[in-house]
Amino acid sequence: SLYYYKNDHISFVYEGLRLQFIFVLHLYGIQSSDSGVRCDSLKQLASVSTDVTFAQEFISRDGHTLLVKIVEEANEAPVIMTHTLTSFMELMDHGIVSWENLSSVFIKKIASFVNAKVGDASIQQVSLDILESMVLSSHSLFLQVKHEITLERLITHLQVTNQQIQTKAMALLMALLQTAGDADRQVRLQSNIIHSSGSVGDEMAHYLYVLQSVTLNHLEPRMRTPLDCYSPEQRDILHGLRQAAFETESDNSLSTERRRSLCAKEFKKLGFSNNSNPGQDLVRTPPGLLALDTMFYFASRYPDAYSRFVLENSSREDKHECPFARSSIQLTLILCDILRIGEPPSETGSNYHPIFFSQDRLMDELFCVCIQLLNKTWKEMRATQEDFDKVMQVVREQITRTLSTKPTSLELFKNKVNALNYSEILKLRQTERLHQEETLAPPVLELKERLKPELLELIRQQRLNRLCQGTLFRKISSRRRQDKLWYCRLSPNHKVLHYGDVEEDTDNPPIETLQEKIPVADIKALLTGKDCPHMKENKGKQTKEVLDLAFSITYDVEEYSLNFIASSRTDFCLWTDGLSVLLGRDMSSESMRSELEILLSMEIKLRLLDLENVPIPDSAPPVPKPPSNYNFCYDFSQAEQ
Repeated sequence: SLYYYKNDHISFVYEGLRLQFIFVLHLYGIQSSDSGVRCDSLKQLASVSTDVTFAQEFISRDGHTLLVKIVEEANEAPVIMTHTLTSFMELMDHGIVSWENLSSVFIKKIASFVNAKVGDASIQQVSLDILESMVLSSHSLFLQVKHEITLERLITHLQVTNQQIQTKAMALLMALLQTAGDADRQVRLQSNIIHSSGSVGDEMAHYLYVLQSVTLNHLEPRMRTPLDCYSPEQRDILHGLRQAAFETESDNSLSTERRRSLCAKEFKKLGFSNNSNPGQDLVRTPPGLLALDTMFYFASRYPDAYSRFVLENSSREDKHECPFARSSIQLTLILCDILRIGEPPSETGSNYHPIFFSQDRLMDELFCVCIQLLNKTWKEMRATQEDFDKVMQVVREQITRTLSTKPTSLELFKNKVNALNYSEILKLRQTERLHQEETLAPPVLELKERLKPELLELIRQQRLNRLCQGTLFRKISSRRRQDKLWYCRLSPNHKVLHYGDVEEDTDNPPIETLQEKIPVADIKALLTGKDCPHMKENKGKQTKEVLDLAFSITYDVEEYSLNFIASSRTDFCLWTDGLSVLLGRDMSSESMRSELEILLSMEIKLRLLDLENVPIPDSAPPVPKPPSNYNFCYDFSQAEQ
């Protein structure tokens, strides 16, 4: 047998089988006139091309050019074309050949597979994958792909029931959006883009999150731009807000002084702090011009609600009126923070809002609902100007709690957020406060310390059991995020880590199928974040989110490492805790601390059931003074005599 080394592990490649395949490949394989032979050869090629050593030799013999020729001629049956494209993708994914060497004929042919109204699903799936890698590899290829593929066609692929095609189409759409300039990022989505009958997978959730983030980040330039007091257009919008709220006399019939005085008075009623020059209120960034946009949208889209808000507060006492402009500016800032406008999408994030995909102008419409909520909450709190910050804190909590329930439509959000009134917020806060006070009593804290060792041991066992179950990890490269998967699990006796590459649909591979292994006794160190070797190699290219999910183990005198990027913070905590236990170290993750608190809380509640409604003193009762004499004591010795 022929041996070669990879990450210090011996892998076996059977010489006879390998030479036989190359022989068939050259003589009877790809160039054979028999379609059956071509199909079998290409199917084997797709499987073997995942090996980098084989890929280097195959490409050195210009084997990849034969695949390009097959695609350009496009005379093969769908199954043969699928194997050809899969083989090509696997070979290119090693990074041995530059994507820029591909001809325009090849690119057009791949695009034609995607654009075909009736086409083979497997061919379209791999073609979408190839186009995504092209877009991410260079700007010139991005321009060619953008010219060949239309947004409408991608949206059509998003509407199919095949989840694999949906995911690949979304991946290509994300690549196009993230590579494009700001002017090209405008995209409108309708509520029926995603027609998945099942739950959204992790990868699709990531792409939906990225699409949401990229689209909302369009608002960043307006958020970062202060109002220009010398801009006639912006001044007109400000005066439009005033005129929409108040019925005023014709400006032509008023003197300059009278007109200026009237405008200042009305801007004050609108809630501007600087009523003589209201534009100064919008100079601060964020929210900058975005606050002006949201106010103008509300006034023009819902004029009755706008007039009612302003006039209702104008009729209140000065100290009880809710300032529309000041509230709008602060509310816009809160929404920007909650929706993370201005933050680049992370490579691992998946927290998207379903409401985004049912609403064309999410920011504006959310503002319109929330500004009316703010006025309602202001009245419920009977707030004055001094309570402004308290009201805004309550409104932020109402919005955050409601969005965390993942409402699927604006109407559902509106109903839920209005149901969560000030009284409900107070009840929730009271419950949380009582729980906290109960758990901070000194006797309870002492009991917690006694329970900790037992519960920590329970968490340690859970971590080891989780490592024995194993986890699916993704290999994140600079070209694409998906497809490359590997599985890692701990042996039942906790002595060996087994790992190996797996297919997309693999759920829980048997430990025997994982060919690579590392004895736990050989593990020297556990590294996290920027200390990991795979993070140092790509220094400057990794986002904070990726750094927070990266960890590595070094072994064999710290010369070699096994590198991980967890799919979520939960998996990161489970694995770093479990590996720490194997190395005899203390667990330190935030997940461990959270779970320990939950277990302690549950155990404390069970122990204190008999003391319900009995106040727990902060300290033990004082020991009484000794009695003046002990004459009440009975002497047993005399009784025995």
